[in-house]
Amino acid sequence: MKAIILSAGQGKRLMPLTADRPKCLIELSGLSLLEWQIRALAANGVAEAVVVTGFAADMVDRAIERMAVPGISVRTLYNPFYALADNTASCWVARHEMQGEFLILNGDTLLEPAVVKQLLTRATAPITVTIDRKDDYDADDMKVQDVDGALLAIGKTLPLDIVTGESIGFLRFSAEGGRLFREEVERTMRTPEGLRRWYLSVIDTIAKQTGAVGTVSIEGLEWGEMDFPADVARNKELTSGWLARANQREKVRV
Repeated sequence: MKAIILSAGQGKRLMPLTADRPKCLIELSGLSLLEWQIRALAANGVAEAVVVTGFAADMVDRAIERMAVPGISVRTLYNPFYALADNTASCWVARHEMQGEFLILNGDTLLEPAVVKQLLTRATAPITVTIDRKDDYDADDMKVQDVDGALLAIGKTLPLDIVTGESIGFLRFSAEGGRLFREEVERTMRTPEGLRRWYLSVIDTIAKQTGAVGTVSIEGLEWGEMDFPADVARNKELTSGWLARANQREKVRV
């Protein structure tokens, strides 16, 4: 299993934290967001991660060189269009990596290993979107409409009366799902608006045209976004709790 991590953006809404480093390198309880992602993937047997870089790409390269996470190989792939395009362009740059089964993970999604396990063990559709459910959704949430595990629509502007969950930015693709995705990404990038499209809008198109997109809920599990300064504080609390629980388990074993 391979994971493609979309980490090309700067994260301007997190300024000044991201003035000279991408948000994937923001430190949370002693580890960067990227390293927390790599560790969660490796803990579930993901053997390879390809990190799509852009802003401050050299810093990400150096950070990966210093990582020592057993069981997983990590390399980078540079997106030269990161300042001009949205993340569909990062998927287009990485399209040759999308062979067989693979995962796509947003570079600003923090997640505990149990979230990865949930997606790997419960995904059945050609394309599966990991979702969470909550009482209220705001304008920045990537909202979804799903019925019985089938994705009907995904987007930030969905009417609230049809919203049933929120995408956390983590997807699994079968070989067939990957083929559908690559082909739609290619079509999208040939359109006038292609550079301004989110890759999840491509998923929305595939869901509506083919019905090949499903959902897996991770309700009750811990994850976080990294978009605003308040998210950094919350994510530090999350990771601090993860470390405390890991230390407690280690003491029990000893």
